Amino acid sequence: MANKTKSGDGTFIAYEEQGDGPPVVLVGGALCTAATDAPLAARLASRFTVYTYDRRGRGASGDTAPYAVEREIEDLAAVIAAAGGRASVHGISSGAVLALRAAASGLPITQLSVYEPPFHLDAPPTTYGSELRELVARGRPGDALALFLRRVGTPQEALDGMRRAPMWAGLEAVAHTLVYDDEVMGSGQVPVCVLTSVTQRVLILDGGASPAWMREAAHVVANTVPRGRHHTLTGQTHEVAPQVLAPALTEFFTS
Repeated sequence: MANKTKSGDGTFIAYEEQGDGPPVVLVGGALCTAATDAPLAARLASRFTVYTYDRRGRGASGDTAPYAVEREIEDLAAVIAAAGGRASVHGISSGAVLALRAAASGLPITQLSVYEPPFHLDAPPTTYGSELRELVARGRPGDALALFLRRVGTPQEALDGMRRAPMWAGLEAVAHTLVYDDEVMGSGQVPVCVLTSVTQRVLILDGGASPAWMREAAHVVANTVPRGRHHTLTGQTHEVAPQVLAPALTEFFTS
């Protein structure tokens, strides 16, 4: 990473900047780093100055204990400050939830887009959070990672293949931050009080081929934020294609 900015608690947050135009900050989801968002950033860079960053505990960013969602909001605030003090923001998955919480807290976000914030409308009680924290505390990042991947529906055969792949070590290196994303998600239910405090224009996107529960959650978010607008990207899943997402963001951020 070429650049670093200091967050409120002194943690250094690493970020990349590319392009020319109004600033847009991309907020990645679970296990994502700035590199994950690079393909989308490249497609937006002809119209915007795009900022991608490593959320705390990932990549080249620091990680100061104890963790709190408020610290991650301060991290995003530091990136926005580096971008000139105000910026549009796009978040995906749990990064979308973090971006919504940041907007509700009063960060200088001019407009916001989110892709499939993974809220469960009827989330049953689960031991996932406690199991995840125990595995991380016991120094078993691979098992914590496998727990998360099974939770999001990764078939066992695919999971076994991932464990043997070179990418696995890189994922293990950020597996402890799955606890952070679980904190961001809270109960997993739609946080109505948070969403009704978001005053910005918000574009809520989902994929036409995504699971029904994700699409339903997107509709609820769009109907809960005061200035929400919903749009479905035909044929897309939770792993949305940058070449499909970029035009939708460009249209929204320039309208």
